[in-house]
Amino acid sequence: MKGKLIVLEGIDGSGKATQSALLEETLKRQGKKVMHISFPDYDSDSSALVKMYLKGDFGKDPSDVNPYAASLFYAVDRFASYRMKWKQFYEDGGIVIADRYTTSNMVHQMTKYDDPEERKKFLSWLEQTEYVELELPRPDKVILLDIPLSISENLVKERAKQGGSMDIHEQHLDYLRKCHDAYQELVKQYGWTKIACAEKGVLRSVEEIHEDVLKAIRNEE
Repeated sequence: MKGKLIVLEGIDGSGKATQSALLEETLKRQGKKVMHISFPDYDSDSSALVKMYLKGDFGKDPSDVNPYAASLFYAVDRFASYRMKWKQFYEDGGIVIADRYTTSNMVHQMTKYDDPEERKKFLSWLEQTEYVELELPRPDKVILLDIPLSISENLVKERAKQGGSMDIHEQHLDYLRKCHDAYQELVKQYGWTKIACAEKGVLRSVEEIHEDVLKAIRNEE
C-alpha cells in the first residue's frame, strides 16, 4: 500500500523548513510513520549539477540556462533521492513530507517563458518526464505557504547583509517576483492549497500557520 506525499512550497522566507519540521513532529506524535525530505538534496552527490547551476557556473542569470536543461538537473537529484532514500518507505505506506519538489521546478522554470503556450508545453513535458518516465510519485497534497513579496525580498536582503550566500535566483529580485506570480497561477491551475502566512503585511505566528497546515492535511484524510 503506497503512502502519501505532502509537499510544502513557497518563495524564499515563507517558512517551508520550519513548517515541514513541525508537521513531521506533530504527525509522529500521533503515531504515524513520517519522513521529512528536502530538495535540492545538497548532502547527496546527485545535487552536483544543481549546485553548479545555482552558483552561476553555467551563467550568472537564471535565463542563461533553458528550462529543460535546468529541470533535468533537479529531476536527476529527485530520482536519486527517491530510489536511495524514501521509495521503500513510501511504498510501505509511510507519509513523506517534502520541502520543495517537482512543483518548485514548475514555478522556477516556467517563469523563463512569457508565452502562455510555451509555459503549457513546458509543464506538460515536466510532468511527463518526472511522473511518467522517471516514475516519481505525484504529490497527494501541495501546500503553498504564501507570503507577501515584499517580506520575501526583505528577508533575502537581510540574509545577504549578514553574510549569507545568495544563489542566482535570489540575486535577481525580478525573477523572485515572477516566481511569486507563478505560484498564484499554479495554485489555481492544479488546485493546490494556499495558506496566507501574513495579515495586513505582518507575518502570522508559526503556530497559527501550523494549525492551518494541519487543517489542510486533515481535509485529505
